[in-house]
Amino acid sequence: MIKSELLEDGIHILTLVDNRLDAANTPQFRETMTDQIKNGASRIILDMSAIQFLDSSGLGGLVSVLKRMSPIGDLVLVGLHPNVLKTFQLTKMDRKRSINPTC
Repeated sequence: MIKSELLEDGIHILTLVDNRLDAANTPQFRETMTDQIKNGASRIILDMSAIQFLDSSGLGGLVSVLKRMSPIGDLVLVGLHPNVLKTFQLTKMDRKRSINPTC
């Protein structure tokens, strides 16, 4: 579900490999992200370019992870598919500074 790469400057690049983040895989996503944070990842770039569909469970999982990261570091979401970006716009999540849809 998530490929991980650690850069020399301590930035973790996590790439979602599924094309959906929904009720079926959000618990695993949340668990994996929590493990990354517990293991010291405080600067994360989450590449979502493979995600073409995001439901309310997936959005809730992302919000949960963003909240968990905010006091300890940075989580930047990149590569948002137009369908996913539309969900972020409808929920006003695109106004968060931790989202860069075009990278």
